[in-house]
Amino acid sequence: MSSILTNSAAMNALSTLRTISGSLDETQGRISTGLKVQSAKDNASYYTISTTMSSESGMNKAINEGLTLSKNSVSTARLGAETMVDLAQQFVDRLAFAQTEGVDQDDVQKELDALAAQMTTAIEQSSFNGENLISTAGAGAKTVVSGVSRDNAGALQTSTISFTAVDLEAQQALFDAIAIDNTTTAADLETALTNAEGYLATVTNAATDLGIGEKAIETQQEFLSQLGDRLDSGVGSMIDADMESEAARLQSLQVQQQLATQSLSIANQAPQNILSLFR
Repeated sequence: MSSILTNSAAMNALSTLRTISGSLDETQGRISTGLKVQSAKDNASYYTISTTMSSESGMNKAINEGLTLSKNSVSTARLGAETMVDLAQQFVDRLAFAQTEGVDQDDVQKELDALAAQMTTAIEQSSFNGENLISTAGAGAKTVVSGVSRDNAGALQTSTISFTAVDLEAQQALFDAIAIDNTTTAADLETALTNAEGYLATVTNAATDLGIGEKAIETQQEFLSQLGDRLDSGVGSMIDADMESEAARLQSLQVQQQLATQSLSIANQAPQNILSLFR
């Protein structure tokens, strides 16, 4: 039955056109943003998970940047400590030379004084961003935050890296205190050499500890970098749009829209056909 008041065909065509237009808008939105999940209404579960993962990735990246400062401080201190080791070894060598009978000990003392002065300079210059880990003020146990994670309850917790910075400024003062002259006995020279070797061992251990700490920070930074990549990839797999699929869908919907428009136009012409009955 035809009716001039109710055009069912036109209503069906209009409903179809509205549905297609809605799908077309959605597809165009995915193409323009590159996202298939833009808000919680698109996929609440994926939105929640991706937001949480993105937050963790952002925090780890920030911590990684902070670790760069810590690594540079440790690296600078390690360089200073290794320089101290080299100078201390030279100091011990000159003391060993002084054990030889007939050596001009005044000349040796000048060499020792020069080496001690170089140690002081090395310590003073081993500072990064105002932090000197081998000075008296900067020595002690150090802890740096190395990452964040969530427990089973979803609560955030941090991980840390710990190392010890040794007061090499005090060790340098011990080297500086060693003095020899022509009246020093063989026993005194031997004691001085023994003490210097002990100080050298302490300085070497300090350099080793700093090297271990620096390596641990570098390793953690590499891990955080790869972890960030994995988290970002996981988020992308959930919320990124498949551009090839969306492009194909866009073309299909555009054709459907054209057909639906034509169908609506044809349906709207149906009441006009009724006029021919009255001619």
